Amino acid sequence: MSDVGIEWLGDRALLLRLGSGIDAALNARTHAAAETVRAAALPGVTDIVPAYASVAVHYDPLAWNDAESALPPGERLAERLLALLRSSSAATANDSIAAEDSAVEIPVCYGGDEGPDLGEVALLARLDEAGVITRHAAGDYRVAMLGFAPGFPYLLGLDPALHTPRRASPRRRVPAGSVAIGGAQTGIYPRELPGGWQIIGRTPLTLFDTSRDPAALLTPGRRVRFRAIDADEFARLQAHG
Repeated sequence: MSDVGIEWLGDRALLLRLGSGIDAALNARTHAAAETVRAAALPGVTDIVPAYASVAVHYDPLAWNDAESALPPGERLAERLLALLRSSSAATANDSIAAEDSAVEIPVCYGGDEGPDLGEVALLARLDEAGVITRHAAGDYRVAMLGFAPGFPYLLGLDPALHTPRRASPRRRVPAGSVAIGGAQTGIYPRELPGGWQIIGRTPLTLFDTSRDPAALLTPGRRVRFRAIDADEFARLQAHG
C-alpha cells in the first residue's frame, strides 16, 4: 500500500486516502488498511472509520506529543501509519481474513406495503417482480461503509440489471428496516428516516441498537446475504424483536 496518501481532518484526525470512486477491489483494500491499523493498537487512537476509499483515524494528540521530537503529534502518527501500511504482508493477511468471514443473513419481505417501489424497479429493469426478488436475494454483498445515519449500510454487489436511479421525489418518512436500491447500491434504513432510494422490501431485524456491542448489526467489510420471507414470517420475526 505504498500509494496511500494522508490528509488532515482538523487536529484530532487523519484521513488515509487509498484512491477515489466506488470500486469493490479498492474498497477491499480500504478495509484491509483499516484492519491493519486496528490490529496495531496504536496509543491514543480513539476510532478507525473506513469509507469507500479512505480511512479516518481519530486520535488524542497528547498521546503523540514528544518534547524531544521536532514533529507535531499528527505528523508523528502519520509517519507510523504510513510505515504500517507499507507492509504488504500485513495487507495481504487482512485481505484473506476479510474474504473468509461468514455472511450475515437478512430476511426481507419483498413488495406490497413493505416494498412499494418493487414494481417500479421491475419496470425499469424489464423484469417481473419475482425476477427482481430472485436477483436481489441471490447477490453476495459486502458492507462498503456505514453512513447517512448510524447503522445505515451501503452494500456493494448489486446485480447490474437492478441498478436503478433514485426517486425523483424523496419520501419524508421511510420505515425502519426498509431495503432499498439507490443507483448501483442497495442499503437498509436503520430507523425511520427521509430518503429517496427505491424501496423494494423490509426486514424485521433491528439494524442499530445502542444497547448492543457493536450497536450496528452490519459493520464495514462484513458479507451480507438476503433471504426472501413472507408476511407471516415477517410478523413473527418482528414480534420476537
